[in-house]
Parts: sequence; structure tokens; C-alpha cells
Amino acid sequence: MNPSLVSELLAACRAHGWRIATAESCTGGLIAGALTEIPGSSDVVDRGFVTYSNTAKTDMLGVSPTTLARFGAVSEEVAREMALGALTRAKVHLAISVTGIAGPGGSEFKPEGRVCFGLATSLGTLPQTVSETCDFGPLGRAAVRAAAVAHALALLQNATKS
Repeated sequence: MNPSLVSELLAACRAHGWRIATAESCTGGLIAGALTEIPGSSDVVDRGFVTYSNTAKTDMLGVSPTTLARFGAVSEEVAREMALGALTRAKVHLAISVTGIAGPGGSEFKPEGRVCFGLATSLGTLPQTVSETCDFGPLGRAAVRAAAVAHALALLQNATKS
């Protein structure tokens, strides 16, 4: 990840007075790590939730067991609930979530390299959430995780421009 891009993201949040939380599964804290790699990031980054198991997603972020059972952990529905859970529990302005299959492995329905993202914001009167899925392909575990981090940071950067 390009440190100058992360610095720009942090500066934009700082200018707006916004704070960020992350909710990570397949990236295991790498998004929070990229954000906190920059000195002085503590005035923007509030916390990171690493919720690798379904139990952690439920306990720490309030993801519904019904949502997990119906859609599976790798789904936009779960990504949205993860982001909203991080937003409300941390009381921040922006929360990014990621859940996916970094590999190796996967299935016909959820292939290796599929990553779902959620972004929740509290910039209006009510929290807003959006989600999307990226199929990075079977690049290998490290490359999928790196691509997921870069995409998550880009989503946060885009949110600072709206």
C-alpha cells in the first residue's frame, strides 16, 4: 500500500473531524495496520475489530446469526452488518468491513479470491451502509489480502470525497 495515499486519507478525515473503525475477517487486521503505519494516525483511527470466526462477528459486531446462516460469512449482507456494528460500537464516522476467501480453497459458489466489503457512515441523520463484492481471483492468499486492503482503503478514501 502506498503510504502517501494512506496519509491523504487520514488528512481528509482529520480535516472533517472524522474517526474510523475497521471490522476485518480475511484481512486479519491488515487494514487497521495500514492505517496505523502512519505516525499520528491515532487522531483518526479509533479501533479495529478482528472477527475471524462467526462467533466473533456475532459477539463483537452484532452480526445476526440468521444472516450468517442464510447468506454465509462471505456475503454482502454480513459485510454490511459488520460495518454497521463497528460504526455503532465504536461511535465513529466511518467504518469499513471485509470478509472473504483469501485462499487456498473456496467453492463453486464462493471461489477463492472473493471478498465482500461493507462501508458504514454516520455522516447524515441516520447511518448509511453500502456493500460490494470483488472477485480478485486465485492470486494466492497474500495477494488477495493485499488487494482487499488496497480496495478497502480506496473505499474509505472515496467516502471522504462525498
